[in-house]
Amino acid sequence: MAVAMDSLSCSICLDLLKDPVGIPCGHSYCMDCIKSCFNQEDIKGIYSCPQCRQTFTPRPVLNRNTILTELVENLKKTRLQAAPPDHYYAGPGDVECDSCTGRKLKAVKSCLGCLASYCETHLQPHYESPAFKKHKLVQASTQLQQKICSHHDKLLEVYCRTDHQCICYLCTIDKHKGHDTVSAVVERTDKQEQLCLKHQKSQNRIQEREKEIQGLRQAVDSLKRSAQAAVENSERIFTELIRSIERRHSELKEKIRAQEKAEVSRAEGLLEKLEQEVSELRRRDVELEKLSHTEDHIQFLQSFQSLCVSPGSEVLPSFTFYPHISFDHVKKSVSEMKEQLLDVCKKEMDKISSKVTTVERKQCDQPISREDFLTYSCQLTLDPNTAHQNLCLSEGNRKVTWSNKNQSYPDHPDRFTSYSQVLCREGLSGVCYWEVEWSGTGVGVAVSYKEISRKGYGDECRFGFNDQSWLLSCSTSSCWFYHNNNRTDIPVPCSSRVGVYLDHRAGTLSFYSVSDTMTLLHRVQTTFTQPLYPGFYVYDGSVKILTPIQ
Repeated sequence: MAVAMDSLSCSICLDLLKDPVGIPCGHSYCMDCIKSCFNQEDIKGIYSCPQCRQTFTPRPVLNRNTILTELVENLKKTRLQAAPPDHYYAGPGDVECDSCTGRKLKAVKSCLGCLASYCETHLQPHYESPAFKKHKLVQASTQLQQKICSHHDKLLEVYCRTDHQCICYLCTIDKHKGHDTVSAVVERTDKQEQLCLKHQKSQNRIQEREKEIQGLRQAVDSLKRSAQAAVENSERIFTELIRSIERRHSELKEKIRAQEKAEVSRAEGLLEKLEQEVSELRRRDVELEKLSHTEDHIQFLQSFQSLCVSPGSEVLPSFTFYPHISFDHVKKSVSEMKEQLLDVCKKEMDKISSKVTTVERKQCDQPISREDFLTYSCQLTLDPNTAHQNLCLSEGNRKVTWSNKNQSYPDHPDRFTSYSQVLCREGLSGVCYWEVEWSGTGVGVAVSYKEISRKGYGDECRFGFNDQSWLLSCSTSSCWFYHNNNRTDIPVPCSSRVGVYLDHRAGTLSFYSVSDTMTLLHRVQTTFTQPLYPGFYVYDGSVKILTPIQ
């Protein structure tokens, strides 16, 4: 029985074959099941077997298999006579047969006409009796009531495009009278096409992102290799530098010791001779003392001549003794050299460090078409806590309009107090794109670091007039770009729609005039050190942040 059941089951609905048909690869399915599969593959025009995945072109012709049909019928009769195995009974999470009494079997189908679920045995009348011919069978479900209209207790078979909901036929002449309605089948077909397009776009986006991931991983690997090579190179150079300094140090020590030895040797030679002379003088002094006490005049006169002659005629070299002789001048020179080396090292290391923090990056190709830009669209909302008192926010904080009446905003440290400016809530640090629609005579589209000053009339608070912000100023006749109080005239006219493209990591900020084509107004190439917050300057006009589909 088990072998027969497996061989006569449809691998799609996992139920006994109903109206069995075969396809060229030899596998068999229910007619409706395989048709449904092939219908989903009509867009590609390539059809495949759900089991072996063999493909066919064109769409295979489905022929009814009479032998399998007879086998299935015989199996059904056999199952009606035999007690079902335990695994046919409903368990936790299974849909129960509504017609079974006692222990209930698993339901294999649910009927939208009967609003009931049936096991294989109690489902037979729906296949055999003409009375059930118009009943629609679906996969067994416990949520049949969700397919019924709560007002009329009728099957939901109509879709109201006006209210975007499923309704019954009675609803079309009642609550939804006059609305744009179609059958659920028609709407499903339409939505299925949209779903296929979205699925295709999603697949394309996935492929693009996978390419970007692969490229980014390769870039990371390259960066790691480059960093390792730089570390090893700097380590080698610094080691050589340290060894060179150590050699110079050793040479200087040797010179100092050699000079010390020569000077000490000369001083010690002179010291020995001086000590000998002092010793001789002391001896003569003793003899002179004795002579002075001699009473014999003849002996005194005879000895006086020899004792009064200075001992030795050798002239000692001159030697000046400095009580504080030292190498202080050497110490001073070494200290001066240290200061000079530290100063040079600091300057050069600052240069090297700045190069480390601005690692060379390959400039990525920017999008070209508006569709390409829109793939990087981001959602932005204005921050009421930053809005100047003369700015009125509306449309879910996506539009800002200048007003000559002060708005009743509460005090807040983030609020601009002097210039009619406002920032968005979102800080951007990746690749982003957004569009705005502007009108009036005094409008500016900006990006800014969050730390920009908010209080006072100084340039530090004004978009584009400091190093914290970048501003595109728009008018009906011309436009300008401002950064750090430097103005750049833009010869290209600006449309009422402006697109802003930011690649934070690459340091690219671009402003576009958006119409039938994307016209570049101005591009900035720099290094961004913090997240950027979109902002607007509005005087006598308005700016609206657009959604990608607008």
